[in-house]
Amino acid sequence: MIPRYTRAEMGRIWSEDNKYRCWLAVETAASETLAEFGIVPAEAAKAIRERGDFDLARIQAVEAEVRHDVIAFTTAVAEKIGPESRWLHYGLTSTDVVDTAQALQLREASAIIRSGIVRLSEVLKARAIEFKHTPMIGRTHGVHAEPTTFGLKLLVWHSEMQRNLKRFDAAAEDLLVGKLSGAVGTFGHLKPEHEERICQRLGLTPALIATQVLQRDRHAAYISTLAVLTSTLDKIATEIRHLQRTEVREAEEFFSEKQKGSSAMPHKRNPITCEQISGLARVVRANAQVAYEDVALWHERDISHSSAERVILPDSTTLADYLLDKTASLIEKLFVYPHRMLRNLESTGGLIFSGQLLLDLAEAGMLREDAYRLVQTHAMHAWKNELVFRDIVAADPAITSLLTPEKLSRTFDLTRQLSNVDAIFARVLGE
Repeated sequence: MIPRYTRAEMGRIWSEDNKYRCWLAVETAASETLAEFGIVPAEAAKAIRERGDFDLARIQAVEAEVRHDVIAFTTAVAEKIGPESRWLHYGLTSTDVVDTAQALQLREASAIIRSGIVRLSEVLKARAIEFKHTPMIGRTHGVHAEPTTFGLKLLVWHSEMQRNLKRFDAAAEDLLVGKLSGAVGTFGHLKPEHEERICQRLGLTPALIATQVLQRDRHAAYISTLAVLTSTLDKIATEIRHLQRTEVREAEEFFSEKQKGSSAMPHKRNPITCEQISGLARVVRANAQVAYEDVALWHERDISHSSAERVILPDSTTLADYLLDKTASLIEKLFVYPHRMLRNLESTGGLIFSGQLLLDLAEAGMLREDAYRLVQTHAMHAWKNELVFRDIVAADPAITSLLTPEKLSRTFDLTRQLSNVDAIFARVLGE
């Protein structure tokens, strides 16, 4: 059973209180590690561990005066600790704490997003199996092409979500790093072994090299991955919106008995969930552009990235979580109309088998160019005059002289077109 988190959980992760709790975790890990190396007195590290705390209002009050959030934080914590607080933040610069603590927040957020990816992937797999052999028309350029199944459509989305999971795991892992190498990354006050031990305490990996900050290519890759992920959700929602169009009506998002679709038109059943997914996915894609801009900083660091990340990291992770849950619910409760799918598939009187007829005529001895010209002529005639393509073909001696009634019946056999569905499922699911 995949755990389902609430929006409140993601909100807690990005709350001011939790941000400062993560900062305090870094400060505590640093002081305890430095005590082990004999740099910070053991009683000071103990005091920081036991009495280290803060009042959020106090931090905000100090920051209003000093206009520096980390100084406001250390001031508020020092007031709780007492005289031993002179060892708080020893050898560190602000971003040692901020960037390392942010990795802790991102680890929490990523765990929630990952569970959402897994849940959606499993829902897609279950419904793909459910509709594995439900025939429908495949469309290219929005026009009827050849038969497929609704299960295959869902399986394509499942497979894409599996790739999204791999990409996300790699991007999230790449952010599980800390840095405590000082003002320009040279370990002017601490040593690499101190950083390694502090990071180990926090469950992070030390960055191989940093300036005052962790390099933002990591964060850009992470937000980009969320943009790709939510683009997949947009893709799913867009396809369902098309399938819900009145002229198509092959699938439809859930609509409750008490739900209203329009203030003016009582008959309306609008795909509002799909439209919400598509709209909010655009926000995540836009945030990716901001993340790219954050990569280039002046010299060893400026803070142009900091203000932007306070928006794009909480917003992108929260939106990804929300949209994953929305999409999973959309697929789980999706209304599917197999009878409508079959009716649409048959609506062109067999035109969708023109490709198979072309191949069968070529196999029977007709030159491909001649076969194409002949089949297209009949197809265009049937299309223009709303005739049954199969009947026209069956009345042409040029075709019946090569294809017996039995062979012609096989040309228009739906099961022949879909004979490899099981093989595709086996290849994707490994079953």
